[in-house]
Amino acid sequence: MFLTILAGATFAQQKPNVIVIYIDDLGYGDLSCYGATKINTPNVDLLAKQGLKFTNGHTTSATCTPSRYALMSGEYPWRQKGHNILPGDAALILSTSTISLPKVFKAAGYQTGIVGKWHLGLGDKITKDWNGDISPGPNEIGFDYSFIFPATADRVPTVFMENHRVIGLEKTDSIVVSYQKKVGDEPTGKENPELLKLDASHGHNSTIVNGIGRIGFMKGGKKARWTDEELAPTFLTKAMEYIEKNQKKPFFLYYALNDIHVPRMPATMFKGKSQMGYRGDVILEMDWAVGQITKQLDQLGLTKNTIIIFSSDNGPVLDDGYADEAIAKLNGHLPAGSLRGGKTSVYEGGTRVPFIVSWPGKIKPGKSDALINQVDLLASFASYFKIPIKKGEAGDSENHFAALTGNEKLGRKIMIEEGVNNLAIVKDDWKYIAPFGKNADQLYNLKTDIGEKDNLAAKYPEKINELKSLLSEAMDRAEHLN
Repeated sequence: MFLTILAGATFAQQKPNVIVIYIDDLGYGDLSCYGATKINTPNVDLLAKQGLKFTNGHTTSATCTPSRYALMSGEYPWRQKGHNILPGDAALILSTSTISLPKVFKAAGYQTGIVGKWHLGLGDKITKDWNGDISPGPNEIGFDYSFIFPATADRVPTVFMENHRVIGLEKTDSIVVSYQKKVGDEPTGKENPELLKLDASHGHNSTIVNGIGRIGFMKGGKKARWTDEELAPTFLTKAMEYIEKNQKKPFFLYYALNDIHVPRMPATMFKGKSQMGYRGDVILEMDWAVGQITKQLDQLGLTKNTIIIFSSDNGPVLDDGYADEAIAKLNGHLPAGSLRGGKTSVYEGGTRVPFIVSWPGKIKPGKSDALINQVDLLASFASYFKIPIKKGEAGDSENHFAALTGNEKLGRKIMIEEGVNNLAIVKDDWKYIAPFGKNADQLYNLKTDIGEKDNLAAKYPEKINELKSLLSEAMDRAEHLN
């Protein structure tokens, strides 16, 4: 416990609770506090008003599994093979023997929990028995409690798991999963499109669950399968139960929402509410869930002693495999704001995301232009709690707790961004993008050209050489940067 001395008396003050609210596929321009005019997000806006809103906050990568790996491990995902978007039957890609974000909090005396999307693999091999205990997983990398689904909502198996087991599974209806071939005789989106309530625009045409085609094949577990409309309310309920249970001791909660990832299927009370199709509806659903969490903290008297970090795993995407009118009903909305690119892209729209940190009474409300990255949460909190990190672990995580709390204006000096096909490096507002596809070297000054419209590579060859050398050097080393 921290000790505070006041008027000669000593008393114990509980360490701050920490909640990371991690949204899926939310773009830089998807919130009204970040400039959206076609949709209103009052609960996240209030969080931003009460806290510090970052204009240059990033995830390491433009897709979900890599950015989540970096958040948990403190390491750039491109350093390891097989750390791209995982299928639903993948083995765990995080090490159980090295430091992790939840292990930092456990070492500091916290209760640790994850509720929501996992997508970092389970077990030690692809072929696994879904009908018994499955490990290693979230619990083995540092979470005392986990309530998750294994991958994403568009991938099988479409089940909830609490700690090591699938919830609601009957012994006589075993689950079998395959990403190689069809298993069982259940209809698929490809063979029976007439059974779909949400058509696929590309892919997503394997086993049908709840009228929606998925990626991968599944049989069994009929009573264990969730309904898409219940995902957000269920994860919210479990998150609130965790907060209620642990309110009298310091806790860390990683609340990883499914919204606004496909298949976008909001709870009935949100359908049609945005007038922007299901994508707009699930943004409103996400905002509602954030509001329920903050209201609960108020009611429990925990608001002033809780740090909330709100962000997204990558930039936005409209058509991501389902015909849900996300494009047709966009209504002039700009999901990435003025940024170029989006999900999968190495341009700013891929990794520059909403990033808000709230700690009432400790963090002065306002805006920060500091360059920060989610990979740095591990080292930042380790430094705050004085938890040592061994050499060779979390080698890309830097301590920027001062920037995260508004006490330092610059943040990172150098950052590497990962798209699906290549890497980019940022230093002092200059961004170099390595060649990919038919593209040659690209160089942008983000201070004057945040939309990356004017390629300055031909004009500044010396800057190209400098950044290219730094990128090459960074790719060759993985030592701890603090």
